[in-house]
Amino acid sequence: MLNDPDDSIRVLIVDDHKMFADSLARLLGDEVGIDVLGIANTSEQAVEMCARLAPSVVLVDYQLPDTNGAVLATELKRADPDLMIVMLTGANEDRVLLDAIDAGCCGFITKDRAAVEVVKAVRGAAAGEALISPLLLARLLPKLKRTYRSLGSDLTDRERATLNRLAEGWSNKAIASDLNLSLNTVRNYVQSLLSKLGAHSKLEAVSTAVREGIIDYPTKA
Repeated sequence: MLNDPDDSIRVLIVDDHKMFADSLARLLGDEVGIDVLGIANTSEQAVEMCARLAPSVVLVDYQLPDTNGAVLATELKRADPDLMIVMLTGANEDRVLLDAIDAGCCGFITKDRAAVEVVKAVRGAAAGEALISPLLLARLLPKLKRTYRSLGSDLTDRERATLNRLAEGWSNKAIASDLNLSLNTVRNYVQSLLSKLGAHSKLEAVSTAVREGIIDYPTKA
Protein backbone atom coordinates (compact mmCIF):
# COMPACT_ATOMS: atom_id res chain seq x y z
CA MET A 1 0.00 0.00 0.00
CA LEU A 2 1.33 3.47 -0.90
CA ASN A 3 1.57 6.12 1.76
CA ASP A 4 -1.45 8.32 2.42
CA PRO A 5 -0.36 11.82 1.32
CA ASP A 6 -1.76 13.21 4.56
CA ASP A 7 0.53 11.01 6.66
CA SER A 8 3.97 12.09 7.82
CA ILE A 9 6.72 10.20 5.98
CA ARG A 10 8.74 8.30 8.57
CA VAL A 11 12.36 8.01 7.43
CA LEU A 12 15.26 5.92 8.69
CA ILE A 13 18.77 6.58 7.38
CA VAL A 14 21.23 3.67 7.23
CA ASP A 15 24.80 4.84 6.70
CA ASP A 16 28.03 4.51 8.67
CA HIS A 17 29.46 7.81 7.39
CA LYS A 18 28.45 10.13 10.23
CA MET A 19 28.88 13.49 8.51
CA PHE A 20 26.97 12.37 5.42
CA ALA A 21 24.16 10.77 7.41
CA ASP A 22 23.86 13.75 9.75
CA SER A 23 23.67 16.07 6.73
CA LEU A 24 20.82 14.07 5.19
CA ALA A 25 19.02 13.95 8.54
CA ARG A 26 19.21 17.73 8.96
CA LEU A 27 18.08 18.35 5.39
CA LEU A 28 15.11 16.01 5.68
CA GLY A 29 14.27 17.18 9.19
CA ASP A 30 13.65 20.71 7.88
CA GLU A 31 10.98 19.45 5.47
CA VAL A 32 7.27 19.63 6.29
CA GLY A 33 5.68 16.19 6.40
CA ILE A 34 8.94 14.26 6.84
CA ASP A 35 9.88 12.77 10.21
CA VAL A 36 13.46 11.49 10.56
CA LEU A 37 13.34 8.63 13.04
CA GLY A 38 17.08 8.19 13.37
CA ILE A 39 20.31 6.91 11.86
CA ALA A 40 21.52 3.31 11.86
CA ASN A 41 25.23 2.68 11.30
CA THR A 42 25.03 -1.06 10.59
CA SER A 43 22.56 -3.51 9.10
CA GLU A 44 22.03 -5.04 12.54
CA GLN A 45 21.01 -1.66 13.94
CA ALA A 46 18.80 -1.05 10.89
CA VAL A 47 16.87 -4.29 11.37
CA GLU A 48 16.31 -3.52 15.05
CA MET A 49 15.29 0.09 14.42
CA CYS A 50 12.92 -0.83 11.60
CA ALA A 51 11.18 -3.37 13.82
CA ARG A 52 10.91 -0.86 16.66
CA LEU A 53 10.19 2.40 14.82
CA ALA A 54 8.25 1.23 11.73
CA PRO A 55 9.58 3.67 9.12
CA SER A 56 7.81 4.09 5.80
CA VAL A 57 10.97 4.94 3.84
CA VAL A 58 14.53 3.76 4.46
CA LEU A 59 17.61 5.30 2.84
CA VAL A 60 20.27 2.57 2.70
CA ASP A 61 23.93 3.00 1.82
CA TYR A 62 25.18 0.17 -0.39
CA GLN A 63 28.49 -0.10 1.45
CA LEU A 64 27.88 -1.00 5.10
CA PRO A 65 30.39 -2.30 7.67
CA ASP A 66 28.67 -5.66 8.19
CA THR A 67 27.05 -6.35 4.78
CA ASN A 68 25.94 -4.57 1.63
CA GLY A 69 22.77 -2.57 1.25
CA ALA A 70 21.13 -5.05 -1.13
CA VAL A 71 21.39 -7.86 1.42
CA LEU A 72 19.92 -5.58 4.06
CA ALA A 73 17.15 -4.38 1.75
CA THR A 74 16.17 -7.98 1.02
CA GLU A 75 15.91 -8.71 4.75
CA LEU A 76 13.92 -5.55 5.46
CA LYS A 77 11.50 -6.20 2.58
CA ARG A 78 11.01 -9.77 3.77
CA ALA A 79 9.96 -8.44 7.17
CA ASP A 80 7.82 -5.62 5.74
CA PRO A 81 6.95 -5.86 2.01
CA ASP A 82 5.34 -2.40 2.10
CA LEU A 83 8.56 -0.72 3.22
CA MET A 84 9.99 1.62 0.57
CA ILE A 85 13.78 1.45 0.30
CA VAL A 86 16.01 3.86 -1.61
CA MET A 87 19.59 2.72 -2.24
CA LEU A 88 22.38 5.26 -1.82
CA THR A 89 25.21 4.36 -4.18
CA GLY A 90 28.68 5.68 -4.87
CA ALA A 91 28.34 5.24 -8.63
CA ASN A 92 25.88 4.03 -11.26
CA GLU A 93 27.47 0.59 -11.58
CA ASP A 94 25.11 -1.88 -13.23
CA ARG A 95 25.90 -4.65 -10.75
CA VAL A 96 25.00 -2.47 -7.77
CA LEU A 97 21.85 -1.10 -9.36
CA LEU A 98 20.65 -4.54 -10.46
CA ASP A 99 21.27 -5.79 -6.92
CA ALA A 100 19.09 -2.94 -5.65
CA ILE A 101 16.28 -3.83 -8.06
CA ASP A 102 16.54 -7.53 -7.15
CA ALA A 103 16.32 -6.59 -3.47
CA GLY A 104 13.03 -4.77 -4.05
CA CYS A 105 14.28 -1.19 -3.79
CA CYS A 106 12.03 1.41 -5.39
CA GLY A 107 15.03 3.28 -6.75
CA PHE A 108 18.44 4.73 -6.05
CA ILE A 109 20.34 8.00 -5.94
CA THR A 110 24.08 8.50 -6.15
CA LYS A 111 25.74 9.97 -3.09
CA ASP A 112 27.10 12.95 -5.01
CA ARG A 113 23.49 13.89 -5.85
CA ALA A 114 21.92 12.89 -2.54
CA ALA A 115 21.89 16.36 -0.99
CA VAL A 116 20.12 17.76 -4.05
CA GLU A 117 17.68 14.92 -4.67
CA VAL A 118 17.05 13.30 -1.29
CA VAL A 119 13.86 15.20 -0.43
CA LYS A 120 12.35 14.45 -3.84
CA ALA A 121 13.50 10.83 -3.54
CA VAL A 122 11.89 10.36 -0.13
CA ARG A 123 8.59 11.86 -1.24
CA GLY A 124 8.67 9.85 -4.45
CA ALA A 125 9.46 6.63 -2.59
CA ALA A 126 6.57 7.20 -0.20
CA ALA A 127 4.29 7.59 -3.23
CA GLY A 128 5.59 4.38 -4.81
CA GLU A 129 7.36 6.14 -7.67
CA ALA A 130 10.26 4.56 -9.57
CA LEU A 131 13.33 6.59 -8.68
CA ILE A 132 15.32 5.95 -11.82
CA SER A 133 15.86 7.85 -15.07
CA PRO A 134 14.33 6.43 -18.27
CA LEU A 135 17.82 6.08 -19.81
CA LEU A 136 19.12 4.10 -16.84
CA LEU A 137 15.95 2.01 -16.80
CA ALA A 138 16.46 1.17 -20.47
CA ARG A 139 20.03 0.10 -19.74
CA LEU A 140 19.18 -2.13 -16.81
CA LEU A 141 15.92 -3.89 -17.71
CA PRO A 142 17.38 -6.16 -20.42
CA LYS A 143 19.88 -7.45 -17.84
CA LEU A 144 17.29 -8.70 -15.35
CA LYS A 145 17.17 -12.46 -14.82
CA ARG A 146 14.03 -14.21 -16.11
CA THR A 147 12.02 -16.26 -13.63
CA TYR A 148 8.61 -16.99 -15.23
CA ARG A 149 6.23 -17.65 -12.34
CA SER A 150 3.05 -17.29 -14.45
CA LEU A 151 2.14 -13.89 -13.08
CA GLY A 152 0.25 -11.26 -15.03
CA SER A 153 -2.27 -13.40 -16.90
CA ASP A 154 -5.10 -11.37 -15.35
CA LEU A 155 -3.83 -7.95 -16.45
CA THR A 156 -6.28 -6.04 -18.62
CA ASP A 157 -5.27 -4.43 -21.92
CA ARG A 158 -5.30 -1.00 -20.27
CA GLU A 159 -3.16 -2.24 -17.39
CA ARG A 160 -0.66 -3.72 -19.86
CA ALA A 161 -0.59 -0.45 -21.79
CA THR A 162 0.07 1.39 -18.53
CA LEU A 163 2.77 -1.11 -17.56
CA ASN A 164 4.52 -0.72 -20.93
CA ARG A 165 4.70 3.02 -20.43
CA LEU A 166 5.96 2.67 -16.86
CA ALA A 167 8.76 0.52 -18.27
CA GLU A 168 9.71 3.43 -20.50
CA GLY A 169 9.90 5.79 -17.53
CA TRP A 170 6.64 7.63 -18.13
CA SER A 171 4.90 9.50 -15.32
CA ASN A 172 1.23 8.95 -14.47
CA LYS A 173 0.45 12.35 -15.97
CA ALA A 174 2.17 11.48 -19.26
CA ILE A 175 0.38 8.13 -19.42
CA ALA A 176 -2.98 9.80 -18.82
CA SER A 177 -2.35 12.26 -21.65
CA ASP A 178 -1.16 9.57 -24.07
CA LEU A 179 -4.06 7.20 -23.39
CA ASN A 180 -6.62 10.01 -23.14
CA LEU A 181 -7.54 9.02 -19.59
CA SER A 182 -7.98 10.94 -16.36
CA LEU A 183 -5.05 11.00 -13.95
CA ASN A 184 -7.18 9.27 -11.34
CA THR A 185 -7.99 6.44 -13.77
CA VAL A 186 -4.29 5.90 -14.46
CA ARG A 187 -3.57 5.84 -10.74
CA ASN A 188 -6.25 3.15 -10.37
CA TYR A 189 -4.64 1.11 -13.16
CA VAL A 190 -1.24 1.42 -11.48
CA GLN A 191 -2.63 0.29 -8.12
CA SER A 192 -4.40 -2.63 -9.77
CA LEU A 193 -1.35 -3.88 -11.65
CA LEU A 194 0.80 -3.51 -8.52
CA SER A 195 -1.67 -5.73 -6.70
CA LYS A 196 -1.83 -8.32 -9.48
CA LEU A 197 1.98 -8.48 -9.77
CA GLY A 198 2.52 -8.56 -6.01
CA ALA A 199 4.60 -5.39 -6.26
CA HIS A 200 4.86 -2.45 -3.89
CA SER A 201 6.37 0.17 -6.19
CA LYS A 202 6.42 1.00 -9.88
CA LEU A 203 10.03 -0.15 -10.24
CA GLU A 204 9.22 -3.49 -8.61
CA ALA A 205 6.21 -3.91 -10.92
CA VAL A 206 8.29 -3.20 -14.03
CA SER A 207 11.14 -5.48 -12.97
CA THR A 208 8.68 -8.26 -12.13
CA ALA A 209 6.96 -7.85 -15.51
CA VAL A 210 10.27 -8.09 -17.38
CA ARG A 211 11.39 -11.15 -15.41
CA GLU A 212 8.08 -12.87 -16.01
CA GLY A 213 8.10 -12.15 -19.72
CA ILE A 214 4.92 -10.07 -19.43
CA ILE A 215 6.64 -7.26 -21.28
CA ASP A 216 9.88 -7.06 -23.19
CA TYR A 217 12.30 -4.20 -23.48
CA PRO A 218 12.29 -1.96 -25.38
CA THR A 219 8.52 -1.97 -25.10
CA LYS A 220 5.83 -1.16 -27.63
CA ALA A 221 2.54 0.32 -26.51
